Amino acid sequence: MRRFAAWPSYRPAARAGTGGGSPGACVRVLGLDPGSRITGYGLIEASAAGTRYLASGAIRVGSGDFNQRLAEIYRGVGALVAEHRPDEIAIERVFVHRNADSALKLGQARGAAHSATFVHAAALYEYSPREVKLGIVGTGAADKTQVQKMVCALLGLEGALGADAADALALALCHAHGRALRRAVGGAGGGA
Repeated sequence: MRRFAAWPSYRPAARAGTGGGSPGACVRVLGLDPGSRITGYGLIEASAAGTRYLASGAIRVGSGDFNQRLAEIYRGVGALVAEHRPDEIAIERVFVHRNADSALKLGQARGAAHSATFVHAAALYEYSPREVKLGIVGTGAADKTQVQKMVCALLGLEGALGADAADALALALCHAHGRALRRAVGGAGGGA
C-alpha cells in the first residue's frame, strides 16, 4: 500500500518541449531523497525563464519488514515517474557518516528508488548532500532549516515544507541550476 504525503501541487496546461532539444525547452526534473522509512520527492520544471514548482511530498513506508519497505519505495517511485514523466532525475548520493549499517540500508533504499526509474528512460544524475547544500544555500555545511527556507524562497512557496520534500526539491533545483550553467558554458549537460 502506497502512502503519499503530498504538498499541494498543480500541473501545467502544456509543456513547451522536453529535455533534450532547444535551449528554451522546458525540462521536468524529479529530485529524490531516498530513505529507508521516508523517501522525499520534488518535481520542478526548468527552462531559460527559470524554475517552477510542480509537486513535492514523501513516500512513507513505515517500520515493517525491510524488504517490504524496499518494495514500497520501488512501487512509490515508479508511480511518481509514471504519473509525472520527468525528463531528468536527480538523486542523492549515499554517504557513510558514522554507522555502516545505516549507510547500507540507505544504499538499498536508494537502489530501490533508482531501479524504479529505469522503465521510463529519464536521465539520472547523482549529487552528494554537500554539493546540494553548497548549490542551494551557498555553504556545504547548511542545516535542514536553511535548505527549507532557501528552497521556499527560490520557488516562491509559502508555508511549511517538510524536510524530506525540501531536500528532494533542493536536489532538483541543484540539478536544474547546474544544467543551466553547463549549457551556458557550452557543455552538453552530462551527468554528475
